[in-house]
Order: sequence, then C-alpha cells, then structure tokens
Amino acid sequence: MTVSVLLADDQELVRTGLRAILGRHDDIDVVGEAGDGEQAVALAARLRPDVVVMDIRMPGMDGLQATRRIVGDGGRSPRVLVLTTFDLDEYVYEALRVGASGFLLKGAPADELLRAVRAVADGDALISPSVTRRLLDEFAARPRADAPRSAPLDELTARERDVLDLIAKGRSNPEIAEELVVTPATVKTHVAHILMKLGVRDRVQAVILLYESGVIEPGRS
Repeated sequence: MTVSVLLADDQELVRTGLRAILGRHDDIDVVGEAGDGEQAVALAARLRPDVVVMDIRMPGMDGLQATRRIVGDGGRSPRVLVLTTFDLDEYVYEALRVGASGFLLKGAPADELLRAVRAVADGDALISPSVTRRLLDEFAARPRADAPRSAPLDELTARERDVLDLIAKGRSNPEIAEELVVTPATVKTHVAHILMKLGVRDRVQAVILLYESGVIEPGRS
C-alpha cells in the first residue's frame, strides 16, 4: 500500500528536504506541499492524503489551527504528524489534544521520519516510549477547564485492558507481544479493537483519553 503525504511547512528548503527523503521510497507518495496552515487545510480537503506532515509554527494559520480543522473535518480525515523544533514545545500538547497522531523533532534522522510517517498511516503511535511518558505526563499535569471525559473501559476484554495498560506505559507492539507472550499480529488486532471500542483514532488519543478520564495519573510508570 502506498502512503500519500502532504507536506506543510513555511520554509521551502525544509519541504524540499522532506520531499527528497520521502520520495526515494516506493511506498510513499508526496502528493502536495503547503506553505502555511490555510493552504494545508485546503489541500488536505482536496487531496485527502493519508498523512499530513505539519509544521507547528507557521505565519497566518499555524499548524495547531490547521490540525484542528483537518482532523475535525469529518469522514476519513488525514492523520497529522506534527513537526516541531523543540521536544517540549507547548503547542505540541494542544496539537495532540485536538487530534494530531503524534510529533517528530525537525532534527530527527531520515529513518525516523520514514518510520513516523508509516506508523501514523498505519494508525500506530510514532512517539518513542521514553518521550511518550514525558510528553503525556506533562500534558496530563496541565489544568483543563472542561469536564473529565468518560472512557468506556467496560467494553474491553481483560486481554484488551492488559494491552491498553502497556500502551499507556509507552510500550511498542513488539514489546507488548513479548511481555504478554503473543504474536505482534495478535497485539495489532487487540489494538485495533481497543481503538474502535474507545472511539479514538490512534494509540496517542487512547492514552490521552485515559489521562483525561482520570483512569491513569501523571507520573504512573
């Protein structure tokens, strides 16, 4: 399966570099480029890419506003991979809240970018376990004005709860498979069922739901 990608960054040189990296691989097709958030929203609606690689800081409509518009567009909206210069950029937390599937540092190596795009397209988490813990602990510690969300955990089987607990700890599918003594394919099936039952798009959103519902607390390992 070919993953279609839209690049959104206000620096042409950055977009050129991203296109060069992604374009070398047969399973990835860069279908468009946007220089700001407004263009990204318009192209995402017209091209319907699988993944939008989104710079968070752009003039006019920034990546945060654009992510909210793209993810909230309804139907089979693209997944958003947020690019940031700093690994604790305050905008990253809000980007995850509004529906981004994760984030990637602009200084990340090429192979990490490729893994991230493929993971997001596959509905997986792209954030490494160590960053997941730091990011989500900080995210959850921030005050919120809205009421706690409800997580329909009663619909999950005991094994799905085990898998979800390990996802919340930042474990990858292979790590979960090893710990539960099952195959990676079995874990992937469990993850798909979990996302469907919780009504979320991906692993990152599932963990955020657990934090926002109070099921797990900041600092839990």
